[in-house]
Amino acid sequence: MDVTATRQEIARFIDGVIDTIETPELSGDRLERFNASVVEAVRDYINPGLLENRKSVAEQHATAAVEWRSNGPNTLTDSRGNEYLDCLGGFGIYNVGHRNPSVINAVHCQMEKHPLHSQELLEPVSAMLAKVLAALTPGALKYSFFTNSGGESVEAALKLAKGYQAPRGRSTIISTIGAYHGKSHGALSATAKPFFRRPFLPLVPGFQHVPFGDIKAMRQVVSDHERMGEPVAAIILEPVQGEAGVIVPPDDYLPAIRQLCDEYGIVLILDEVQTGFGRTGRMFACEHYDVAPDIICLAKSMGGGVVPAGAVVATEEIFSLLFDNPLLHMSTFGGNPMACAAALATIRELIDRKLPEAAEENGAMMLDGMLSLWKEYPDLIIEARGKGLLLAFEFSTNDVGYAFAKGMFDRGVLVAGTTANAKSVRIEPPLTITPAQCRHALNVASEVLETMQAA
Repeated sequence: MDVTATRQEIARFIDGVIDTIETPELSGDRLERFNASVVEAVRDYINPGLLENRKSVAEQHATAAVEWRSNGPNTLTDSRGNEYLDCLGGFGIYNVGHRNPSVINAVHCQMEKHPLHSQELLEPVSAMLAKVLAALTPGALKYSFFTNSGGESVEAALKLAKGYQAPRGRSTIISTIGAYHGKSHGALSATAKPFFRRPFLPLVPGFQHVPFGDIKAMRQVVSDHERMGEPVAAIILEPVQGEAGVIVPPDDYLPAIRQLCDEYGIVLILDEVQTGFGRTGRMFACEHYDVAPDIICLAKSMGGGVVPAGAVVATEEIFSLLFDNPLLHMSTFGGNPMACAAALATIRELIDRKLPEAAEENGAMMLDGMLSLWKEYPDLIIEARGKGLLLAFEFSTNDVGYAFAKGMFDRGVLVAGTTANAKSVRIEPPLTITPAQCRHALNVASEVLETMQAA
């Protein structure tokens, strides 16, 4: 094989891709070739299963919608110029809207100065972000470790909790049935979805799962472990289970969990990767219940929909595990200057524009409309539920949920089922969505359900 010739072909191909990136719009034969090449590349070099999994896939894969640009804070277009109201929000990454100018400007300015960090000199932007997070997060949370994703945040939190509790003879981790904490090996051990777990068994030992929202079951399991001489090190929870279909616990659940942890010396980890940064109508969902964790996991919207960013914030007592040896847990790209600049600008936007408050107000309006649709179409919808702008319909079957998501897509509104199925369809728009856009989404949902009922 002529390596030089092959590399030249690769370079020419890259030139074409970059030229496409720099082209504002595509049309004619070039558009058709581009769409076909994207479908081919996904099929042959990423995963052919993704073509079947997307709600936007038409009867012929060649006509599948190809993402092109965000043309407003709450809308995006495909390569053919079709516009969609985003009520999916990248599963919760666009809390401050698409292409937020303040976030983009902060990242651009940091890129002009110093995009990544040397690893040896002190990095100033991450230091300032850590100080902000200590002030922003509830309770005694103080020290931050920066990551690139939710799964990384969960992994770091589990290691912190286990390392802190090891001298105390505690190692068991309790999670909840239906929980989603990520798909890396440790995070998957906390995740409680057979669909994701079964192919990779056995997972990390020492994890147990109990029903979500059931404090009696949790107390019983904790008590049993104490009597067996295998005391619990940590409990990890989502304040609202997102991937499970937006499951909201009873109001007294998190306070009771906090009390149980205090009683037995258990570390409480709250996974706010999806619920954090205003999504549920508070800056953090645990604030609805006046509960502060010992460790909080953050990611998704933290980077403002521009740069991947995540963090674990812990109390000084627990984080002190890393004081003597800061290299016990590391990340090459975690806490990089671009991500931290994006996070700082995101937090400023959330505060200045009162986006958590907007999420509470618009979320209440949308939930009222969804509850009305549930009453109108009880044969199709089992339940409507949510908190803030983390909402969901639960449908009678997976096929009904898929048909609803596809019908919304065909009418220019993006929603989606969970990653495991479409029986529960999440509605998770940017927090910048307007009341008029909320009403439009509800009207479209009504049209889709009417069509489905008549079919």
